[in-house]
Amino acid sequence: MSIVAIVANGPKWYPNFYHYQPIVDYWIGADRGALTLVEHDLTMEYAVGDFDSTTDEEKNVILNKAKHYQAYPAEKNETDLEIALMKAYELNPKIIYLFGVTGGRMDHALINVQLLYRIVSKGIRGIIVDKTNYIELTLPGKYKVKNDANYPTVSFIPFSSRVVGITLENFYYPLINATISWGSTLCISNKLIKNSGTFSYKEGILLLVKSRDAISG
Repeated sequence: MSIVAIVANGPKWYPNFYHYQPIVDYWIGADRGALTLVEHDLTMEYAVGDFDSTTDEEKNVILNKAKHYQAYPAEKNETDLEIALMKAYELNPKIIYLFGVTGGRMDHALINVQLLYRIVSKGIRGIIVDKTNYIELTLPGKYKVKNDANYPTVSFIPFSSRVVGITLENFYYPLINATISWGSTLCISNKLIKNSGTFSYKEGILLLVKSRDAISG
């Protein structure tokens, strides 16, 4: 199974791509995100989208760099990111990273977080990463979280109306068999007190959000 990374056309609030380069098997560019891959000299398996945010000259650059280039009409039912996801599913992924999907229009950011549910429903880990955030949607079970200096603050946000039986171990604010619901701030801004910790829960859908404060420059 492979690891796939999709770069979309959001604001350039990207993490360090070269941190992911050794582990990513396939890179996919969605719309102008394909040009970002070219600019970072990353080998691109697919370039997909309507490319309405690129010039003819930029399209030619993308066309020459991508192994597969597929242009779509501007008026379509799917976003460019969703089209890129459909290509990603063909690559037998175990993890799909999404870059360039936050930091701009709120409607896009919210639906992109919801797309994580589509991914995890297929048995694939879906992870959004930008310069200050790591977001992963989870289903009931037990998970390990590593202490990460790049994203030291750890929050848990209910994605369903209730999350039942949440337990946090090796966190500054531990929990045992708690229930949280939409609008609850109980699990916001926690930190690990060891190199790693665990969280588990019995029912519901939960977002893991690791983050750090924005740094200018």
